[in-house]
Amino acid sequence: MTLENIQAQLPYSKPFLFVDELLHVDENSAIGTYTFKEDLDFYKGHFKDNPVTPGVILTETMAQIGMVCLGVYLLGNNFNKDTVIAFTSADMQFLKPVYPNEKVTVTSQKTFFRFGKLKCDVVMTNEAGQEVCKGILAGMITNRL
Repeated sequence: MTLENIQAQLPYSKPFLFVDELLHVDENSAIGTYTFKEDLDFYKGHFKDNPVTPGVILTETMAQIGMVCLGVYLLGNNFNKDTVIAFTSADMQFLKPVYPNEKVTVTSQKTFFRFGKLKCDVVMTNEAGQEVCKGILAGMITNRL
C-alpha cells in the first residue's frame, strides 16, 4: 500500500484533516507532518490576541498520523467502508506551545496491534526538532458487524 493510498483512505476531510504529508509507514511505525495554518477557526478564541494550538487538536493530529495512518497500513486490503476507527485512550504530556503557521512532525512507534486494538508511543516535534508533546495513544480498528 502506498503512502498516497493510505492518505486517500483516511476518514477525515477539511477542516478536521490534520495530515498534510505522510513520509513513512511500515508495520512498526509512521511519520507525517502537518502545518497549523493561521486561519484555522479555533485560533480565533484560543487564546484571544495570543493564539495557541489547543492540546486536544495536537492529540488529534498525533492520532491521525500516528495511529490511524498506521492502522490503515496494518489492515491493508481489509480496510474498507465498513471499517470503524475508535479512539480509546491517551496519556499525553504537553511540553511546548504550538503557534499558528508552525509545521510539526509526528513520529509513531507501534507498541502492539492485536484483536483490532492498536497502541502506539507518539512524539510531536517542531521544525527546530524540539519535542512539543508526546504520549501513548490507543484505539480500536474493527469492521461493522
